[in-house]
Amino acid sequence: MTEAQLQEWSGTVRAKAAGKLMAGWVALLWLIELVDLATGHALDAYGISPRDPDRLIGIVAHPFLHFGFGHVASNSVPLLVLGFIAALGGIRRFLAVSALITLAVGIGCWLVAPPNTLGAGASGLVFGLFGYVVVRGFVERKPLNAVVGLAVAAVWGGTFLLGVLPTDSGVGWYAHLIGLVAGVATAVLHRRPAAPAPVRDVS
Repeated sequence: MTEAQLQEWSGTVRAKAAGKLMAGWVALLWLIELVDLATGHALDAYGISPRDPDRLIGIVAHPFLHFGFGHVASNSVPLLVLGFIAALGGIRRFLAVSALITLAVGIGCWLVAPPNTLGAGASGLVFGLFGYVVVRGFVERKPLNAVVGLAVAAVWGGTFLLGVLPTDSGVGWYAHLIGLVAGVATAVLHRRPAAPAPVRDVS
């Protein structure tokens, strides 16, 4: 197998793995919401309850919980697309990035969200993945990833920019903002250095 064929095979395997992971992830969110509906929305109680030391589980659980199927639907497509793009860089790396973003959003919202509110939804993670995907190629100096990031920014940039503004009292814009910042920071922390240029032997 030539080097080009090996790279193509490796890319195909990664794409299949990333696709299966994200399809399963999104399906899990819908299944959890079905269970939530069947239990009279009992699972909603595991969302983020700001500054309540007895409800710290929400810091980890919040991206898997939603307030109705419309809420799940609004997050499904961007999570599927952005997660797939991010996971192409490696499944373990993607899971580490997602875990860091989730913790940052969970802890940040637990600290700054308004009192007597309940936070849930994958949107914070989605905004984090958006920031990660857009910035990753530039910090790693990888042209293909940079082009993909620019394309993602061109398609969704306006929507995500509006999402971090406090324009709707019913939307946790602070979770979006924390997620976006966490995604950018994670791209910097998890950057992979560009491969060094080959040394030319002219002797």
